[in-house]
Amino acid sequence: MNQPETAGRPVLALADASKSFGAVRALQGVSLELFAGEAHALAGENGAGKSTLIKMLAGVHRPDTGSVLIDGEPVVFHGPSDARDAGIAVIYQEPTLFPDLTVGENIFMGRQPRRSLGRVDHKAVHAATAALISRLGVDLDPDQPCRGLSIADQQIVEIAKALSFDARVLIMDEPTAALTGAEVARLFGVVRTLREQGAAVLFISHRLEEIFGLCQRVTTLRDGRWIASERVEGLTDEDLIRRMVGRDLDELYPKQDAEVGEVALSVRRLTREGVFTDVSFEVRRGEIVGLAGLVGAGRSEVARAVFGVDRWDAGEVAVGGKPLPTGAPSLAMAAGLALVPEDRRAQGLVMDMSIERNIGLTGLRASSRAGLMNRAHERSRALDWAVKLQVKYARLGDLVGTLSGGNQQKVVLAKWLATAPDVLIVDEPTRGIDVGTKAEVHRLLSQLAADGVAVLMISSDLPEILGMADRVLVMHEGRIAAEIPRAEATEQSVMAAATGVAAGGKAA
Repeated sequence: MNQPETAGRPVLALADASKSFGAVRALQGVSLELFAGEAHALAGENGAGKSTLIKMLAGVHRPDTGSVLIDGEPVVFHGPSDARDAGIAVIYQEPTLFPDLTVGENIFMGRQPRRSLGRVDHKAVHAATAALISRLGVDLDPDQPCRGLSIADQQIVEIAKALSFDARVLIMDEPTAALTGAEVARLFGVVRTLREQGAAVLFISHRLEEIFGLCQRVTTLRDGRWIASERVEGLTDEDLIRRMVGRDLDELYPKQDAEVGEVALSVRRLTREGVFTDVSFEVRRGEIVGLAGLVGAGRSEVARAVFGVDRWDAGEVAVGGKPLPTGAPSLAMAAGLALVPEDRRAQGLVMDMSIERNIGLTGLRASSRAGLMNRAHERSRALDWAVKLQVKYARLGDLVGTLSGGNQQKVVLAKWLATAPDVLIVDEPTRGIDVGTKAEVHRLLSQLAADGVAVLMISSDLPEILGMADRVLVMHEGRIAAEIPRAEATEQSVMAAATGVAAGGKAA
């Protein structure tokens, strides 16, 4: 890759910065330099201190020691607005949009163009939003309310909002986590354009191929400490993983051989008008079935219908041979179904509840006697699963929102695994999770299958699908387009089916 040498002083820098929260030392003596015209990756496991570093640059936190510098001069941010005014725009991992406002209103919130008498110029908002969306190469209506948008579309709105500030520094925290391959390619084109125009980009991603494909330099953090800042050119995946986790990562997809047993989940001709049509498949005990397809193909919607969150119009779902009624999640749970949803913050967790209480939500009956909660039982149950899944936390009583993204995902998994399900549906189980935690989640799913659990895994990560699935079901425009055995599944065959091109897999 042709990488220009950095020249001059950095646009934005962090010098020997440390930050503690009580007894927890989030950052210890960390330095970072961002140069104009360069994409700089920030790598590290969840809990390594990346989020704290980002919030320090964004004016949310002030360093306890050390300093933030702009063009070589120390600055003190009194809040996010100071950082924004200094030309720093941040796209956080989780979208933070106003659901009842339109796409355009979200992008220009607080700075809408005005007409005479101070009235908002809606035509100008629409035109400016349309230009930004067009620049990103996506199809999104500026006047559409944000409520109901997919995570991918919400992320696009966040990116457009950041671009609208014409920032000198763009900090992107997992911006591609829920995007399709085509959307990622378009986003990378935008980032390269910004670089050519002189912007400095700090790019955070757990997808190593994105770091190597987009960035010129990378800084690695581990346990809140600076490990290395170096050029990407000449590094390998193994080098970067070793710096991130402090050890060699033997296997990212530790798929065990498992004895495939009887049918645990049967879906027959399931249809929800306008969403998905005539969907049929089976998942047997001991196997992991991957459900692949482009964002919007209907994968998550099928999972929600199977679990009973959404009602279906026709078809049948059976667990262990016993049919389930439509729209009854409690009966699905009682039958042995568990669903780990795609959006952990909005659908998987209660953010203003404790870690302990979140894990215990699926076991309220088991932890109550005569209508009263047995707190000791709830705490013991939560502690057991927190230890099993190696959740990193200070106290079980802490709010789940204080955890890193990967540890929040582990809490969602713990909540559902505590029900001892026969069928586990996991939707994007490793979205936004670092490579070390990703390997742990894969190992856990493989062990569950070996123990006889039937696993339906929905993922946009093709290597994850190919590495973990015994069979791959591919959806295209609301239908099962192909069923591909593990031995025949390749990126080409899966993508061909996902895009509607004739593929070699068995037609479903």
